[in-house]
Amino acid sequence: MLRSRKKKPRPGLKQRRFRQRLITYRESKGPRLPRKIPRAAVPSFFTLMNLFCGFLSLVQVLEGRLEYAAWLILLASFFDVLDGMMARLTNGTSLFGMELDSLCDVVSFGVAPSFLIYSFGLREFGIPGIIIASLPAMAGAVRLARFNVHYEGEKKDSFIGLPIPVSAVAIVAIILNPDIFAGLTSNSGDMSIVLIAVVVLSGLMVSNIPFDSVPRPSIEYIRKRPFKFLVYFSGFLITVIFREIGLLSVISIYLVGSLILAFAGFLTAVRNTELSEIDEGSDSAGQSSDHTPVS
Repeated sequence: MLRSRKKKPRPGLKQRRFRQRLITYRESKGPRLPRKIPRAAVPSFFTLMNLFCGFLSLVQVLEGRLEYAAWLILLASFFDVLDGMMARLTNGTSLFGMELDSLCDVVSFGVAPSFLIYSFGLREFGIPGIIIASLPAMAGAVRLARFNVHYEGEKKDSFIGLPIPVSAVAIVAIILNPDIFAGLTSNSGDMSIVLIAVVVLSGLMVSNIPFDSVPRPSIEYIRKRPFKFLVYFSGFLITVIFREIGLLSVISIYLVGSLILAFAGFLTAVRNTELSEIDEGSDSAGQSSDHTPVS
């Protein structure tokens, strides 16, 4: 008895059936409307370019090109400024953009500078060097998380704690000026100043010290605060003209000036504090001491 042979499907039958099902599925969804490009796409592009520069910086560190890696972190900070500008110009500010910006900043201004400073000289210290080199990344992550929690949707004139891009730029300034830091120590290979600088910068990021924010390059901002804009623009020109030494000078002036202003504000707040509560407390303490029996 002959076995019944299965009929082979005609060639192309499966493809035609799948195409017909796809057409039926699209018809059930209704007419397709043209999609508009969301406003958040423009600033998100510059945010992703920030992340891309941070990734390239890590690649350059692996290849031993520390100077290139440092300049790529500076380029990432430039894109970080641009994405904020574009978000305000296009009115594309959103929670998605804020979260994306924070994730990119952790890589470009946290992980990349930590890896860079570790390869620069902290690898010689073994495990302590690894721990200290990781501080900018960990402190930067805490700094960004705290910023997102307290974010109110508007850019303020000051931040609580050192902004993570400023800390990254300070580390870059150290990398680009090795001779200056070597001249501050008796031994050219001494990394003690670099160690202290990394620890201080990490501590400032998680501190409650107010730091001035970078001004907005807009006509309205220039009209309201012309002096402040002129100071920051002068710092930008000094960095462009004198490059490495200019960058170190500008970031040093910013850090020292911010700390002096914060200390002056602290003293002013203490002096303006009313002593009524303290006087009442001292009076009650004095009355209780008067009625204390003497043995």
